[in-house]
Amino acid sequence: MTDTGAPEDGRGTAPGPGGPRKRPTIRDVAREAGVSYGTVSRVLNDRDWVSPEAARAVKAAIARTGYTTNHHARSLATGRSGSIAFLLTEPQHLLFEDPNFSILLRGVAQALSRRELTLVLMIAGTPDERGRVLTYLSGGHVDGVLLVSSHAGDPLLDELVAAEVSVVACGRPLGHEEQMASVAADDRAGARAAVRHLLGTGRRRIATITGPLDTSGGVDRLSGYRDALEAAGAGYREDLVAHGDWGRESGAEAMRSLLAADPELDAVFVASDLMAAGALATLREGDRSVPADVAVVGFDDSGLAATLDPPLTTVRQPLERISEEMVRLLTESFSGQRPLSVTVPTELVVRESAPG
Repeated sequence: MTDTGAPEDGRGTAPGPGGPRKRPTIRDVAREAGVSYGTVSRVLNDRDWVSPEAARAVKAAIARTGYTTNHHARSLATGRSGSIAFLLTEPQHLLFEDPNFSILLRGVAQALSRRELTLVLMIAGTPDERGRVLTYLSGGHVDGVLLVSSHAGDPLLDELVAAEVSVVACGRPLGHEEQMASVAADDRAGARAAVRHLLGTGRRRIATITGPLDTSGGVDRLSGYRDALEAAGAGYREDLVAHGDWGRESGAEAMRSLLAADPELDAVFVASDLMAAGALATLREGDRSVPADVAVVGFDDSGLAATLDPPLTTVRQPLERISEEMVRLLTESFSGQRPLSVTVPTELVVRESAPG
């Protein structure tokens, strides 16, 4: 078992009463806790096969001895950098405009901190950025990549596979499902629930604003919309489908095109809360009352939905859990475990934009 602490020869020292003293090592912790060296190492590396009692004893011993991990020694011993990349493949402004990304980033940062891993934020929204990102990742500067908002056909995905970088994607990486682990909300089921809710309130001319159809969220939420309409015998109309890019302005523009296609539409399911905010602005400009004239349902419930006017009925995806699951799968892959795909459930949250 590799020591993840300071060198045993005491080259790391700290002053103490009466002169220098050796920096506590992993073996000191093991003696203090009354457990084996290997048990301490498993606790420090967040591995399985440690009883709750042993884990508590190790953590108490760490506190008593003042042990801290020597990250440089760990890196030399394991060949790992101790850093993980959060890679967003969207334009830079969306990191700040779309609250989903900031929530995912915060959740990932917290999950990595608990594992004593460092977060490296990277954005690859342009060809130049993608080139620089790939050069950095291929250089072994990070141990793995948390890939957010991947797009089908993006050459970066093929290049990541070729570089043999450990990757966990947020959402299904279209075209690479067999090569990359992923964590995703159940987008299709969430969309079905949203449209069934609108149908249950008596709406029949239900439009949708999709996300980009080269993303799993865009594809699956459109499929769920269609599923619900066809199951209810309401019929699927291509002229009631408009496309956005997850951004607010794209939602506003898509809503304008839908109203032009069918001025009598009475509901719209929007594939993100940010696009729904744009759709609400367009409806206000057109003197359409929400929900009296047009009911609106979004998707995400990232915090923005409750602040809109009127507060937005939406589908909640558990972004904090998604963050934690992504980090868990990535760290498990370091020990050679096979990549997995995890789907987490969604929940409809009813507010004033489409009351029950």
